[in-house]
Amino acid sequence: MTTFQRPWHKHYPPEVPVSLEYDNRPLHDYLKASAEVYGKKKALYFMGKELTYEELYDQAQSLASYLQSLGLEKGDRVSIMLPNCPQSVIAYYGVLMAGGIVVQTNPLYMERELEYQLNDSGTKMIICLDVLYPKAANVKPDTSLEHIIVTGIKDYLPFPKNKIYPFIQKRQYQVLVKPEQSTDTHLWTHMLKTSSGDVKPVEIDPLEDLALLQYTGGTTGFPKGVMLTHYNLVVNTQMSKKWLYKCKDGEETVLAILPFFHVYGMTSVMNLSVMMGNRMVLMPKFEPEDVLKVIEKQRPTLFPGAPTIYIALLNHPDLKKYDLSSIEACISGSAPLPVEVQERFEEVTGGKLVEGYGLTETSPVTHSNFVWGQRVSGSIGVPWPDTDAKIFKMETDEESDHGEIGEIVVKGPQVMRGYWNKPEETAQVLSEDGWFRTGDMGYMNEDGYFYIVDRKKDMIIAGGYNIYPREVEEVLYEHSEIQEAVIVGVPDPYRGETVKAFIVKKQGSDITEDELNEYCRKNMAAFKVPRLYEFRNELPKTAVGKILRRTLIEEEKQKYEESESVQ
Repeated sequence: MTTFQRPWHKHYPPEVPVSLEYDNRPLHDYLKASAEVYGKKKALYFMGKELTYEELYDQAQSLASYLQSLGLEKGDRVSIMLPNCPQSVIAYYGVLMAGGIVVQTNPLYMERELEYQLNDSGTKMIICLDVLYPKAANVKPDTSLEHIIVTGIKDYLPFPKNKIYPFIQKRQYQVLVKPEQSTDTHLWTHMLKTSSGDVKPVEIDPLEDLALLQYTGGTTGFPKGVMLTHYNLVVNTQMSKKWLYKCKDGEETVLAILPFFHVYGMTSVMNLSVMMGNRMVLMPKFEPEDVLKVIEKQRPTLFPGAPTIYIALLNHPDLKKYDLSSIEACISGSAPLPVEVQERFEEVTGGKLVEGYGLTETSPVTHSNFVWGQRVSGSIGVPWPDTDAKIFKMETDEESDHGEIGEIVVKGPQVMRGYWNKPEETAQVLSEDGWFRTGDMGYMNEDGYFYIVDRKKDMIIAGGYNIYPREVEEVLYEHSEIQEAVIVGVPDPYRGETVKAFIVKKQGSDITEDELNEYCRKNMAAFKVPRLYEFRNELPKTAVGKILRRTLIEEEKQKYEESESVQ
């Protein structure tokens, strides 16, 4: 038997050990610790309102006590359906303090999606925005929900914004929701006034007890609840802290655009900030101009994000008016980072932008380039401390040779316990000895740097050739007149599938399909060149900014089926 090789370890800077000592403590302990060390320091900034670590901890305790008074017991699931706002942080840590399991719920869910998630998780209580209260109330009779706790953006706005906001909300949503306190509907403001703040101690085993049920996107079939323990989340946060070794406890300001209901924002922004005693600048939604203004005024040093976020900022017509020089480090995740975007963003900010990689099932980060060490453009970097990775040949457990494309598999203390109530699906991706099949196709070079070529399910087979969308997208992103590009395989009666490009032009561009076709033929093999082009004003995206390739594929499939039925 050959010894497992870890060639990436030789690249680790002295400040990053290949193995760490991890805390065996509940995740919420870090909020208590930061409140003790950084009590008077600002923890959150939100649209002019600030909370200290002391205030954040006290309010999380108030919520925990209130939840326990409503009957919450250890292991009960509590849904949090909020954008980035003070309540989302308070709710997260309050639920954990009370012994509950957080179920992060996308505020954009429709009633059908919400009902499925509540029933699948067996959620007992939900904490939601006032504008989302009708959805929760409508599905309550058909779910396990017992209590709804309602809050509003205005609850944490300074005067006079808190008086003006309801009018803005009414205009924006065409509805003014005014829930009232009752036996099963609870107002956040009432909770803060009436809660005793006395939390009954709950014994937590970090290695065994779940902190989070994080639902996957559900691009294939129904979403699955990923079971993440306190320990999973603690170790991934401690890995993040060590990777960012130049960042100082209690001194950083973190831009919180990535939604906390997504595992990437939850770990890389919220949990990391609380662990380090950093200040978070919360933004409930991404508007490029608002972000540029906030960066200039609030001077964030850390800016975790996604490629589409950086792209939108770089292409804003007033970019040069704003000072972005406070930014020191950014780790990009959720989608491939085009090299051109990386280089331009570093030029504009003077900070470092590197690509990382992870999945919901891995808490989420497994790989990254070094922020201040050797990095390789186009690569997702190397495995993090205590994290192993291999490339398996297609549909086998046989390891691939260096440079050979196969499925990336990973193993480490951040890997999930499994899928909630889905042992068969768990067994398909998680081996008994802990190796997790990511479903991503890639390869490792001789130096131990990993590369993603695409999701296994997104690979296009056209005329017998394997085409990886990312390769084609990288070429398109290098074109000076393209803002965003996504490649999909569409049905083709002759080739089986053919390559289609969806393009968002940069403002003022008048590039044509013929010009793009000529450019592609000069820069890639003929079989990879898109046969179809479609220009759009925008592309469908998730809340974290990931382009929804699957949505475009489904649209094309439907068009094809309709055209076939007409014939």
